[in-house]
Amino acid sequence: MTSPLRLGIIGAGRMGITHYSIANAHEHAKITGVADPSKLVTTMLGKYAKIGTYKDYKGLLKGEQLDGVLVCTPPAFNPEILDAVLEAKLHAFVEKPFMLNSVDGNRFAQGFDAAGLVNQVGYVNRWNDMFTKARAFVEVGLIGEPLRFRSEMFSGTIIRDVGEAGWRASHANGGGAVYEMASHAIDLIAYFFGAPDRVGGTSLSKVYSKNVEDIVSSSLFYDNGLAGTLYVNWSDASYRKPTNKFEIFGKSGKIQVDQHGMKVFLAEANEAHGLKQGWNQIYITDVFSSVPFYVRGIEYTAQLFDFIASIREGKPVRCTFADATANLRVMEQLFADDAAQRAGLRAGDAA
Repeated sequence: MTSPLRLGIIGAGRMGITHYSIANAHEHAKITGVADPSKLVTTMLGKYAKIGTYKDYKGLLKGEQLDGVLVCTPPAFNPEILDAVLEAKLHAFVEKPFMLNSVDGNRFAQGFDAAGLVNQVGYVNRWNDMFTKARAFVEVGLIGEPLRFRSEMFSGTIIRDVGEAGWRASHANGGGAVYEMASHAIDLIAYFFGAPDRVGGTSLSKVYSKNVEDIVSSSLFYDNGLAGTLYVNWSDASYRKPTNKFEIFGKSGKIQVDQHGMKVFLAEANEAHGLKQGWNQIYITDVFSSVPFYVRGIEYTAQLFDFIASIREGKPVRCTFADATANLRVMEQLFADDAAQRAGLRAGDAA
């Protein structure tokens, strides 16, 4: 494919505009149209970017000749949108969590795969250099057989009572800490080890929200004996920016990693990786990859450039619709397990 990929954006909010700037920085891609209900957004883009602008996805798909789309809308809208995108036989990049249930997720994973269309979900931590380096360490056996892990995410997203307004206040719109934050922490677990076989001891707690959870905690188990914990809190004002933390304990050592750095403890020195016995510190500047355009983080450019490379060159997709659907199954288990825990408490109180 020699001519630039023609891409459209559905949803020009924060992520849509981020992807707009990244995609247009690629020498073999161009955003030719944007759909968004905001007249202010489409008027500004039409005037200054000189691209096609539309109030909804139907107008975009009808008005533009496209190769693929970047879907940056709340997940409640995505089934209708992706039905039309699939019918138009377009490649699709979709922001996480992609869908609100695994039934829809599986339907689109199968549909896009059967049509031979590239399908990718924006679980951006899979492109973060610290997490990819830590995963590589685990895969080569640096810390021996993994036995336990801990996946955490913190932010100050909801630190006061904001009432019931806004999409974050409703599960129906993809709000709540499970869909918005825990999905990232769950995807990191899946990126390292695959999806867990079951969950247990789940607790979903409210701090400020009235209809959704602000804190998520659970244990996750694999049939091979691997186990770990999940803890997510989006009402923690001590964090200025969303932060993921991941820890893996193995027979020969331990890894503690976040988006910016990593600490590795080894029972014995590893000369092949230049690591000493005991604690080793690795910084993002020691391992970061280079991208030709930077906005928000190297990983944002890397994931979108990979999407383009998958369409143009057949590069394997790092996070497919099927991968995102596996995460949705875990989220469904969390909701069900929390409900079972609460039902058990009520039954105990009644007894």
